[in-house]
Amino acid sequence: MAQTASVPASGHRVSAWASPEFGNLDANLRFLDDTGLLHSGLKLLEIGCGRGTLLHRLMARGLDVVGVETNPTRIDESRRLYDALPIHLTAGTSLPFPDEQFDIVLSFDVLEHIPDTDAHVAEVRRVLKPGGWLLLQTPNKWTNSMFETIRWRSFSKWRVDHCSLHNYWQLARRLSTLGFDVGFADVKVVTPFYREKVRRYLGIPGLLLLTIVNPDRLPMPLRTNFYVQCRKRDPSS
Repeated sequence: MAQTASVPASGHRVSAWASPEFGNLDANLRFLDDTGLLHSGLKLLEIGCGRGTLLHRLMARGLDVVGVETNPTRIDESRRLYDALPIHLTAGTSLPFPDEQFDIVLSFDVLEHIPDTDAHVAEVRRVLKPGGWLLLQTPNKWTNSMFETIRWRSFSKWRVDHCSLHNYWQLARRLSTLGFDVGFADVKVVTPFYREKVRRYLGIPGLLLLTIVNPDRLPMPLRTNFYVQCRKRDPSS
């Protein structure tokens, strides 16, 4: 059974609407900081690292980082923005690393885009050291189905982009079945970026609704995004 871990907000600010990657950075960093798992010298892999903004921050903290990304344009952007960020052009279902290589694997806004999520999670487990951690964030199927339909004006379009959305119980069951002990974290997602996203797609009525139904106060199964700490389980236990 999945457990819920309390992760308080720490007051980071989002600085730009223009980049969705930057918009999620606020909550993602808050999640990572409050896990207490990040220490200098640890080997960390980020799957779907984009232009490397988060990797760059973590490298500056002394972590031994590497990333994988499927979009060569984002890798080119990384090379222009940051020096010496090791990013490989590859998919999250075929990682070019030996077994038991990393202490921590990050997967933010990735799982919902991968048709074969079992293959993705199995690859993550393969490259994690015994007792290693998968830290992931993914949208909630229940709350995002309606929003994505409004956003794309078409059910079929968002189904192509977010082909593997999970609800709370589906996600917990899948991760547990694939060899992880699972805990959901209470991370606040209603940031300035989030409010602007609601205003952009839903207008003033959406902002008014947000004051009445704040996602951060909903029960965990109804949250808009799931933040999950998954520890690689010892198969002998």
